Order: sequence, then C-alpha cells, then structure tokens
Amino acid sequence: MDIRQLRYFLAIVEEGQISRAAKKLNMAQPPLSQQLRLMEEELGVTLLERQRNKKSVELTEAGKVLYEKARHVLHVFEESMREVKETGDGVRGELSLGVALLCASYLPEKLQRFREQYPHVSFRLWGGDPFSIRERLERRDIELAIVSLPIDDSGLSMVRLGTEPFVLVAPTSWEMLNDQTAVSITELADVPLLLVRREKGEGLYEQLMAEWERFGIRPNVVCECQDVHIVLSLVAFGMGASIMPRTAIPPFIRKELRVLEIIDTALCSETALVWLKDRYLSKAAQRLIKMLAE
Repeated sequence: MDIRQLRYFLAIVEEGQISRAAKKLNMAQPPLSQQLRLMEEELGVTLLERQRNKKSVELTEAGKVLYEKARHVLHVFEESMREVKETGDGVRGELSLGVALLCASYLPEKLQRFREQYPHVSFRLWGGDPFSIRERLERRDIELAIVSLPIDDSGLSMVRLGTEPFVLVAPTSWEMLNDQTAVSITELADVPLLLVRREKGEGLYEQLMAEWERFGIRPNVVCECQDVHIVLSLVAFGMGASIMPRTAIPPFIRKELRVLEIIDTALCSETALVWLKDRYLSKAAQRLIKMLAE
C-alpha cells in the first residue's frame, strides 16, 4: 500500500461515493474501484460497504481505523514535504487561518500589515465559533486560529493577544439612550437583547447570564444567534440591542449603531492565537505568531 492509494481511500470516504471521488481525483471510476479492491485484498478486510441505493458507501470498523490512520500519515507526509521545500526558501505560500466570528474585526489591520512584510503569502480564511474552529485545527484544515476564550486548550499552544471590556451596541434610532455614553448593566433589565451564543461550549452568552444572575436580573433576551454579523444587522434595523467586544463590530457598520460603555461590570473578552502542539508550522505561520505576539 502506498501514499497514492491512501489518498484514493480518503477521497472515497470524504466524498461518500466512488463516482464523486473519481471525479474529484480526475480519474475514471473503474480504476478507482480496482484500487479499493486491491487495498482490501492486501489487508484482508472489507473497508467500505455499499448502501442499498448502491451509490453511497459506509466505513466498516476496519475502514474507520484505516481512515484515522491514513489521515494522520498523510498530514505528517504533507507537513514533512512542506518543511523540506521551505528549507532555505523565503516566506511564501498559502497560510490557512481560522477566525472566530467575534474576532473578525480584529483581523484586517493585522493581515494587511503581515502582507506588507510578506507579499508572497496568500491566505485561506475559515470563520466559525471556537468549537468549529477547534475541529478544523484537529482536522488540520487550518494551521492557526484566532479565537475568543474560553476554548478547550488541551493539545494546543496559545498566545494571548489581549482583553477588552464588553460594550452595549444599540440602534441609533433609540431615543432612550440619547446623550448617553455609558450604561449600567442593571439598566438593561427590560431592554430587548440579541445575544451571540456558541453552538457548543461556554462563551459570551454564559458569561453575561452569570453576571445578570449576580445582580438578580432576568434579562429580556429576544434572540440568540451564532453569527455576530446577523446580530449586528438586526440591531441596526432596530430590533434590539446587543452586548459584545468592541472589536467584534466592523468599522463599516459602526455609523449605523450606538456603542456605549458598560460601567458596572468587570466582564471582558479575551482573544488568543492557537495552534496544534504536535504539528509542523509553515514559515508563514511562524512569522504571523511572532508578529501577533509582539
């Protein structure tokens, strides 16, 4: 069995059909099916079972073991080849980076500065919540990630990038906030709130709920959403207010919103750069870590 066959096997599993995998690999279906049979004959096990519709395939227990091992072998192989190619070479290539949506506005100035220093580096960006970003790190879809804490940091290296307090984001049309530059969290008890909430794990939402509980307040939450940009669009339309880090608000939408400090809480958001401890990082990734850490 060789690297080429492992790539074929992964493509079949990830596409779910031999025909789709063949199309992805730019090859005919019969030779791909033959390679799968050769692998099964060499190992003496069945790796994939066809479903009743005879189109999709499903991993057997042996196939599941091979899939995980094959992914690891290919990751190590590809990272080794990258390391060899980068020896003595300049900083170039594609840098894959995950960005938690609450941190998205933190990024443009940093990436622009990085591009000025390393113009031969391009980016591939993935957005999501910290849980999905962590999954992409583990699948090695991305090298680095900028996330809002907390995050499960087992197996991760981390550089903390700073903290900032939460702010209230409200529609410009709300007369109740005229001439105010700050607001008490206790004043928000009856305000309709649109809050960002992670799909899995604790984050901003849980922090806010714990703080309101400390004050004995039951907030008027009218909407929960994973996507900060959807929340900000609804706020700008006048549906309610929200609470989030200031850097979560893109500059192009700030003119449509009012941003007020929250004066009676120490709650804050912390941003971090994370990556897997056990993988090779490209020169571009190493330079970005250094730049952000400074």
